[in-house]
Amino acid sequence: MSISCPQCAAQMPDEAVFCPSCGGTMRAPERAQSKVGVFSESIAGALAYFTFVPALVFLLLDPYKKDRFVRFHSFQCIFVWTAAFVMVALLKLVAIILFIIPFLGHLLAYLISMVVGFGFVVMGVVLVVKALQGEMFKLPVIGDMAEKQANAV
Repeated sequence: MSISCPQCAAQMPDEAVFCPSCGGTMRAPERAQSKVGVFSESIAGALAYFTFVPALVFLLLDPYKKDRFVRFHSFQCIFVWTAAFVMVALLKLVAIILFIIPFLGHLLAYLISMVVGFGFVVMGVVLVVKALQGEMFKLPVIGDMAEKQANAV
């Protein structure tokens, strides 16, 4: 069975990535967004990342806790927040050690905290955007754990 190019309608083999006639790319079919409860899947998945409270709520409320997409993002959010709390505790220990060094220690502790904090903010924005796009974007380690929990219904 062959498929047709979305740009020029030329016939192409099933496994084609580019159209041999016009060079257009084949896009993967977009994931249909289903409505779960009040919100669509992607909105609920994105809302889960605004602190861990919505994630917990989505895991407890009936229409959301049955949806794999929302469960995945809720669990990934909870695991990210847990990692953030652990990271803050470790940074406090590092800061205590660095404070022994006059001036330079304070500066290093501040810079390290700023870089880690900025990293968590960027990661949060990326996760929200990916959820809004309907993508189950998995973080290394945390994403696998979240997927395992989301599949265990």
